[in-house]
Amino acid sequence: MTEASASNKALINKFYTAFAGGDAKTMQSCYHESIVFEDPAFGVLTGSKAGDMWEMLLSGPRENPDVTKTLTIEHSNVEATATSGSANWVAHYKFSGNPVENKIKATFEFKDGLIIQHTDVFDFWVWSSQALGLTGYFLGWTSFLNNQVKGQTNGKLAKFVARKYAPAESSLAEPATAKNGATK
Repeated sequence: MTEASASNKALINKFYTAFAGGDAKTMQSCYHESIVFEDPAFGVLTGSKAGDMWEMLLSGPRENPDVTKTLTIEHSNVEATATSGSANWVAHYKFSGNPVENKIKATFEFKDGLIIQHTDVFDFWVWSSQALGLTGYFLGWTSFLNNQVKGQTNGKLAKFVARKYAPAESSLAEPATAKNGATK
């Protein structure tokens, strides 16, 4: 195994160890600033949105009341070369009260010692059958449901990002002025 292969394998392990520990900041530090992430639930996310997605998923009850309380992550079969890598990982959690075991195959490409491309592949029908119950079972194979889920997940991500990057309220706000010009 070359030094680059060993470093890339260690980077994948660092990413999933951080994920299992709920450490989104460390996960984000494994990504190149030009990261391209793709999976069936979010579609394609680029740049900081990929890291923001992991942060949102791990951010606690406000964003994911069921998921964060019940999430466990296991990874295995990590392989890497100087330019690419792969891993298997399994997420166990509850989604709207339904138990989910999502088995994912991840592939990676590396640049400058960081992950530049990350693709997660899983069976959307199996996931939706578990997560969404009968709706997922009957419609999980359709592009309609997949597009609905992507719309919802990306909508949640947009709201999370807007809150995350919103300017803090200033304590130096101008005092209110009454109609007669007097300060309230």
